[in-house]
Amino acid sequence: MQDTSKQYDAVIEQCRTLFKNKMSDYGSAWRILRLPSLTDQIFIKAQRIRSLQQNAVRKVDEGEASEFIGIINYCIMALIQLDKGVVEQPDMETSKAVDLYDEKIGITKQLMLDKNHDYGEAWRDMRVSSLTDLILQKLLRVKQIEDNAGKTIVSEGIDANYQDMINYAVFAMIHLGESKS
Repeated sequence: MQDTSKQYDAVIEQCRTLFKNKMSDYGSAWRILRLPSLTDQIFIKAQRIRSLQQNAVRKVDEGEASEFIGIINYCIMALIQLDKGVVEQPDMETSKAVDLYDEKIGITKQLMLDKNHDYGEAWRDMRVSSLTDLILQKLLRVKQIEDNAGKTIVSEGIDANYQDMINYAVFAMIHLGESKS
């Protein structure tokens, strides 16, 4: 499991660097996005990954990895929005956004470590396509919870679903990295 922790950190560092660089380019424009808009952005990325996995022809020269990075970063934005709420104008400095990013990913990584312990790293025997399907399933669940105004009877909340999507996307990135080596 030590390798998993290091691999996880390497994937997140790549995602975090992109997040920080985009904050420098665009500021915190994402802070105006409502949760359903973020969910839809994640859905678009997951659908594109599935499309790439199923179709032999690609018309845009970007692979699955950049889309998984997008899923991770949009999920972190959603977790921040859950806590901080939506604003009408960008309101966050890069340093504050990166601090919140680190906080959310720290909680999410701990969840992964706990589940990974209990499940015995079962994800290592999964296909990237299965991880993609699980992300899509979580997205459909989130959409339903959003349609129900956030109310659930017995299910986890939206935050747990975003955290699971982050962890599935990180696992997919680890698999993609291993298949290149």
